[in-house]
Amino acid sequence: MPAHSRFAKPAQWPHYLRAVVDIAFPAHSIRVTPGPLDGASSLPYPLESAHTIHIVTAFNPRGRHATTRANLRAQHELLHSMRLHGLKWWPAIGGDPVGTHAEISAAVVGMDDAQARALGRRLGQDAVFAWSPASWRLLACADAAHDTIIAGWHAALLTPAPRQVSQPHAA
Repeated sequence: MPAHSRFAKPAQWPHYLRAVVDIAFPAHSIRVTPGPLDGASSLPYPLESAHTIHIVTAFNPRGRHATTRANLRAQHELLHSMRLHGLKWWPAIGGDPVGTHAEISAAVVGMDDAQARALGRRLGQDAVFAWSPASWRLLACADAAHDTIIAGWHAALLTPAPRQVSQPHAA
């Protein structure tokens, strides 16, 4: 890792470190929360293998609020690209723990960290999440020097339904 980075850490970085992600797997939806367990029951890592699940969005590139139409178009293009590359993914929503900000995302299997970082960078994102059995990481798209490993994670079933974004889902 370089001693000095030519990229500054995005102003939103503290928010990303607290973000939670809801993932809609076929059998159930879960919420992944970064950090040490707080007494809540935790589910095991959802994949039988140790493959990393990367959480990626196309919403609000370059940290600017985009229109609903622009966000949905960009997210549709992301999903189309993942299908073309044969990547397995599940619908996800990432945002703050209290639900005041949420972005439609995708929980993707089949990429390594460099590929996920490059995809996020191509989409104009500051960061992507990387979830594995051993860690929850925040990967900076512009500069790996700012990657952050968060001590622990836990996953819990979502009941009732997962949070909704105030914008409709793209087909």
